[in-house]
Amino acid sequence: MQGIDECLLEAMRLPGARGAALVDWTSGLALGAVGESPGGDQEAAAAEAAELARLAAEQRAFASESLPGTEAGAAGEEPDPPVEDLILSNRDSYHVLRFVPTSFDSSVFLHLWLARAEGNLALARIRLGEMAGRLELG
Repeated sequence: MQGIDECLLEAMRLPGARGAALVDWTSGLALGAVGESPGGDQEAAAAEAAELARLAAEQRAFASESLPGTEAGAAGEEPDPPVEDLILSNRDSYHVLRFVPTSFDSSVFLHLWLARAEGNLALARIRLGEMAGRLELG
């Protein structure tokens, strides 16, 4: 298990990482941030990323389908976030939003801003998934 600061510093060690944040998508607040921020304003970047995350997470079309015989949130288990991750690309960078399962309401995500020329999108997705699994909140 690792805390927020350790997780964000690990994210910044990924090739091409420009900035990373842990964001609560219901409030739009950054719970932690390191590195640069898209647009130069960490609070605005967190709020805008939260808006995108909220739009995806609240749409049924993007939720995973339950497998036959399984129930989300059964037997006292908290349901996983409805979306695993989002990837937004532009000419020079990628934004990877990785939803983090939590013991409460699963309303947080890791936001990695990755330079396209130096970054490896596949590696970033894998490592963010690992980090999300080790992240200890609460």
